[in-house]
Amino acid sequence: MPELPEVEALRAFLDAHLVGKEIARVLPVAISVLKTYDPPLGTVEGAEVTAVGRHGKYLDLTTTGTAGDLHLLIHLARTGWLRWQDPLPSGPPKPGRGPLALRAALTGGDGFDLTEFGTTKRLSVHLVHDPHEVPGVARLGPDPLAEDFGPEEFAALLAGERRQIKGALRDQRLIAGIGNAYSDEILHAARMSPFKPTGNLTPEETAALYAAMRATLREAVERSRGLAAGKLKSEKKSGLRVHGRTGAPCPVCGDTVREVSFSDSSLQYCPTCQTGGRTLADRRLSRLLK
Repeated sequence: MPELPEVEALRAFLDAHLVGKEIARVLPVAISVLKTYDPPLGTVEGAEVTAVGRHGKYLDLTTTGTAGDLHLLIHLARTGWLRWQDPLPSGPPKPGRGPLALRAALTGGDGFDLTEFGTTKRLSVHLVHDPHEVPGVARLGPDPLAEDFGPEEFAALLAGERRQIKGALRDQRLIAGIGNAYSDEILHAARMSPFKPTGNLTPEETAALYAAMRATLREAVERSRGLAAGKLKSEKKSGLRVHGRTGAPCPVCGDTVREVSFSDSSLQYCPTCQTGGRTLADRRLSRLLK
């Protein structure tokens, strides 16, 4: 799933390639992709893209046209991606069983496709007057890289939580933009078990977790800076230390990276770095092995 660093890199890429250009047409190909109907999607035809923003994992394309300012909000969900094309293929896209979900064509002949693989279709596009009309945006917590989100604000958020830290980091209502992959990376950097209760964090541990969160996300954003959209997925995979690396040696201590499987996802961690050498049990079967 694209998370904050990849979405931020996409935002920067689109800011360089879209702003100042005119939209010729936006064509939904998958019936499930468009989540709004008023204003109609055709309203943005002839409008100029004037800004590209980000809200957590949402991309926000601001357009200015005869209807005033409108926002095209894109959430890539678990298996979605944005593919820039210059030029776009000639002829209209054909609906079918392929991954193409939406095509946005510019008057200059270039544009982008939104694709989504798999049978579970969650990629979403909203056209709204205000981004906060989208429920997922309205519910977002603070951006973890925002200048005004300091260690005190982070500690205050966690103070009222009574759950495992892995789940807290992934909750978009608490902190926006962190998903399964970077929560694993943050906890590895903080040398903390993913199942540690937030209520058990000491002030020193909370400060260390905040520092690990900011450093991990900033490093990932810097690695992605300037890359073309098509190279971001491979860069993310190559930059991860524990997530998706089950069975590989930990780059810090050399221990074997382990995995905990759930019904629809998994997490990875290093026992030496994070759990005092203890192995975490498969959560489908039991809790922490003691």
